[in-house]
Amino acid sequence: MENYKNVKESQVSITELMLPSHSNFGGKVHGGHILNLMDQIAFACASKHSQRYCVTASVNRVDFLNPIEVGELVTLCASINYTGRTSMVVGVRVESENITTGKKKHCNSSYFTMVAKDENGKSTQIPGLLITDRQGVRRFSRSKFRKESAFQRDTKFDSSNFNTGEFLDALEGENVKLDLE
Repeated sequence: MENYKNVKESQVSITELMLPSHSNFGGKVHGGHILNLMDQIAFACASKHSQRYCVTASVNRVDFLNPIEVGELVTLCASINYTGRTSMVVGVRVESENITTGKKKHCNSSYFTMVAKDENGKSTQIPGLLITDRQGVRRFSRSKFRKESAFQRDTKFDSSNFNTGEFLDALEGENVKLDLE
């Protein structure tokens, strides 16, 4: 296994025509179908980087920015943004293209944390990331910060440590009624 890999070595993209079978009741492409494609490309990118079978550990926020129409081409691009010891963050960008007008729309971006597994299903070490530009530094740093923020958030709201009194003021003006015992 190589010690470090350049981002470009594991980048992948796919383009797929959106069919009527991909649509929801509103006539737009179903978000679940897009999520499935995003997970597949994140797997491909992470596996290419690690040269291992990878599993999805988490998905960080998916905002659907623009609807995707039946008949449009959808292109998904994935690249490694961050590497830990056994895990990596894969950035996935989704764009749609109207094939008759050529108009492209950014539909969503998300970040998948993928973990490499060995033959016995145990987490296994992966190559690090060789960063060669400022964009790579920005993406790596953002992923590192997002990871640290998630840990702090999870710790802060852990049920064994949670202090209700600290958050009662934050509920003011919200659509909630308290009836605490």
